[in-house]
Amino acid sequence: MNIGQKLKDARKNAGLSQEQLAEKLCVSRQAITKWESGKGIPDVENLQNISKLFGVSIDSLLDDSEAFPSGIIKESINLEDYPKEGKFKSKYDAVVKAKYPDAHSIMPLIRKKKLSTVEKALDFLIQPGIYHVADSINDMSAYYLVEKGSKQYLVNVTKDFIESRELARHFTGRGQTIGNNYFTKALYADLVEKK
Repeated sequence: MNIGQKLKDARKNAGLSQEQLAEKLCVSRQAITKWESGKGIPDVENLQNISKLFGVSIDSLLDDSEAFPSGIIKESINLEDYPKEGKFKSKYDAVVKAKYPDAHSIMPLIRKKKLSTVEKALDFLIQPGIYHVADSINDMSAYYLVEKGSKQYLVNVTKDFIESRELARHFTGRGQTIGNNYFTKALYADLVEKK
């Protein structure tokens, strides 16, 4: 798979139009069209920006034999640009709502690290709950479940960036394990106004 096809697949998996991707990379829509059709390739600076945006290495972008990992977008943000207003409990809520204005649902999630057997035993012996408290202090970012069309995204918002990852398996029920974490839907309401 060449870089043009990888870029096109990654853009579509992320739910971005050519115009939206061009805006994020600070290039013209025609440049995106040229790269995707194989009539040109991005320069080094644009390769670095594409790499950061989709959370992959430049090597994986350039390696024709390697498939492109889908569904991950990481963007830099300035938290101060997003005012906390109305239904939003925090600036993190405002960020995710601004990044997904056409989402059907945006549910805040509560993250809890899955402990290994050894960690569970130590947690019980030392002080029950100490591992979860330490982990919560270590990762103070906000997590959200975003539903857009038939796709669901796990969105992580920190002070410096927003990372969106398409879920391979739909989040059903109140809680679900994703990777090394257990996520539970928060009790406060969906951030999307229902009509």
